Order: sequence, then structure tokens, then C-alpha cells
Amino acid sequence: MTELSILTDTTSWREGAEQRRLAAYRRAGFAAPAAEASVARWLERSAGATVAEVRAGGRPVGAVAVVADGDEGRIEELWIDPAHAGAGHGEAARGWAERWCAEHGTTSCGIQLFAPEPLFDAYPVRGQNRVKFIGTPAALPDGVTYRPMTETEYPAWRRAEDEAYVFDIVRAGGLTREQAQEKSDADFARLLPQGRRTPGHAFVVLEAEERTIGTGWLHHGFLPGVTYGYSLFIEEHERGNGYGRAAMAIGEQAAVAAGDTALMFNVFGGNEVAMNLYTSAGFGVLFEYRSVELGG
Repeated sequence: MTELSILTDTTSWREGAEQRRLAAYRRAGFAAPAAEASVARWLERSAGATVAEVRAGGRPVGAVAVVADGDEGRIEELWIDPAHAGAGHGEAARGWAERWCAEHGTTSCGIQLFAPEPLFDAYPVRGQNRVKFIGTPAALPDGVTYRPMTETEYPAWRRAEDEAYVFDIVRAGGLTREQAQEKSDADFARLLPQGRRTPGHAFVVLEAEERTIGTGWLHHGFLPGVTYGYSLFIEEHERGNGYGRAAMAIGEQAAVAAGDTALMFNVFGGNEVAMNLYTSAGFGVLFEYRSVELGG
């Protein structure tokens, strides 16, 4: 029989979770500084998690940690000792987490997975984090170039980026349009407090044969040695001409020029075209975010 009890002292769980998460980043190919910086952010984010110890036969066999973030509930970790896997403890812990999220007013329960986990196969994929470690950056097709975005171009780009972000969130599922707009407003305020002049952020315009074909938003040094691509966008009427792959190459070249050796992106669930493009361009899945809506 599986039992769960909330821990008052989460120190032991936090230390173990930190090491497990570090190991996941190192397996993915991250250097120690980038892995440690990413885990430090996660530790800060999960500081207020409620943690339940999973027990069987009076002995601890795992743990599950949960948080409520507005309408979204999140499983920060569900870990079962491999020696006790397959005995139903994971299912019991997942059920407890879903009930906890519902009881705390959230409408969904989500989790970040660094490897396939059958326990969450029924949770739809809401997004993937992709990464590529760059040796020699991909070459640009003939006639394709990029340049810094101007001050006058930025406001229109910002409005379009907000609309696209809201659309992607809603398409991925789990949030209404109103909730997606609230998330977009909060995320842009957090990420770009100084707008175009926010340190570390670069905004570029992609051109082919002297016409604009797209835009890009990159955060150099997002992690030590890692550039994060918040957006590499190709105008709809320019798609189908190989410019999506060119945008990836521009991201790689810009990352290396800034002194980084890896490029990361997020792709929302439901965007199969982007997922296929990332795979073909050599971007592997670092982790998936999956969530399920809670009802009743």
C-alpha cells in the first residue's frame, strides 16, 4: 500500500532533486556552469513547493513536490526510487498531486519531463525545449542576411510578437485567451523591462534580396555559454522557401558571434511544423512540458 505524507523539512528532498536535475542537464550535454545556473533558477522557482514523501511498508520510496501558480498547478518533481518502480507508487503520487492542485484552485496540473515517462503519457504536450550545441554554425543560403532591428521597427515587432505568443499559448492548450494574454503581458514585462535596450537581448531583421523576410529575438548569455532564442519568425508569405532553416542558421551564427556555444528554443505543443524543422536542423529535445486540465 502506498502512503503519502507532507514533509515539514524538505531539505533532504531538495538536495536529492538538485542532484537529479543536474545529472539530467549533464546527460544532455550541458557544461557544469550552464547546468548549475539552470538548476539554481529551478531551485528558486520551486522554493515554496509542498513536498510529500511517498512511503510503502513504512519505508520512504520517493517524493512528489507541487506548487500552485495562479490557475496552473505544477509538479516540480515526481521521483520514485528505481528499486520500487512498477509497484503503483508513481500512479498514487500523481493522483495525490492532481488532487492537491485541484484543492488549491488550479485548473491544470503540469510537469517538466527530461525523458519519456509512461506515467504521463495521457498528459498532452504543451511545449518542448530544444537545444543544439554548436561546433561550426550552419551556413546561410546565398542572398540571406540579417541586421540589427531599428528603434522605429521595434514597436510593430513587439505588437506582432505579443499576438503570436498569445496564439501559440492558446493553440498549445490548457489556457484560455484571457489567461494567455495575462501570461504574455507578465512575461514580456519580466523579460524586457527596458524594451529593446534590455541588456543581453538582441533583435534582428532577416532579409533576402533586400526585402524583409522575418525577425529574431535572442538572449545571449541566458545561461553560461547558452543563447536562448525567444523568437525566430519568418513572414507567412515567405514560408516554404527554406527560410525557416536559414533563421536557425542565423540564430547559430549570432550565438557564436556573442561567444556562446549552444542555442536553445521553446516550441509550443501543436506546432508540428516547427518541431519537424528543429529536428531536421539538429535541435534535440531537452525536456517536454506536459499538462492535463483538471475537472470536477
